Amino acid sequence: MTYKQIGAQPLIIIGAGRSGTNMLRDVLTRLQGVDTWPCDEINYIWRHGNRDYETDEFGAEQATPGISSFIRAQFKSIVTEQGLLPYPEDERYIIEKTCANSLRVPFVDAVLPEAKYIFLVRDGRDVIASARKRWQAPLNIPYLLSKAKYVPKSDLYYYASRYLLNRLSKTASTDKALSVWGPKFEGMKEMSAQESLDYVCASQWVRCVESSQSAFQKMDKSKVISIRYEEFVSNPVDVLASIAQFIGFRHDSADLELACSEVRTESVGKGQADALEQALLDVMLPTLTRHGYT
Repeated sequence: MTYKQIGAQPLIIIGAGRSGTNMLRDVLTRLQGVDTWPCDEINYIWRHGNRDYETDEFGAEQATPGISSFIRAQFKSIVTEQGLLPYPEDERYIIEKTCANSLRVPFVDAVLPEAKYIFLVRDGRDVIASARKRWQAPLNIPYLLSKAKYVPKSDLYYYASRYLLNRLSKTASTDKALSVWGPKFEGMKEMSAQESLDYVCASQWVRCVESSQSAFQKMDKSKVISIRYEEFVSNPVDVLASIAQFIGFRHDSADLELACSEVRTESVGKGQADALEQALLDVMLPTLTRHGYT
């Protein structure tokens, strides 16, 4: 099986929520022959056929032939929908960055065995500060509609009802937060009811990073490139050049510089100014240390 069955090379960005995956996707899609869905994430597509599964922690065995064919067809459609056809077949790339995939890398790889991966890690202390805002964010109708377009029709009612219940729970919450946001790990619902929002954010970051790391350690190293958010925003052109080399993208230095022109460093260290509870640091410390954050 080759990517020619899809018509482009799938490149999957794997990272916990609020780790800079949107920024990296946007930089990559400024390059010629590189494109993605015209919405933030496609978790509804990834979950089709496993819709009722309580978490996002899918195993490879859940990538049944029918489910895999459905998801692969959505990737193939992007080649025509987003205007990639004028480019030679071996110079087309489809970027995907659904953060919940950080909990189900083996499932993704079973669906797209030809995919390559960018594993993006950000300091968990900064992630907490950013994720907290998303859990408490107001309703964004344009954002919601852009994603709703890619909900499989058979799943529309299910997700509409779940979304409404999640919004209603926010109004009753003492910290004005959603009952569910971002990648759903086992025990997250119960944790949200018992622990602080920051504790849930810290645990979510740890679970996403550790799950991804574990999966990539078992994968062919030629399929994965790992980068740190802080390194990318500090030296974006060089890091983008290393990604281009990794995927075999024929690049021009001027194109890379233009693609990185809006990358900024101001979000680095924001969360470290907060006085985090010791319980949060205890949760994050092994993962922070493993990835070079002290």
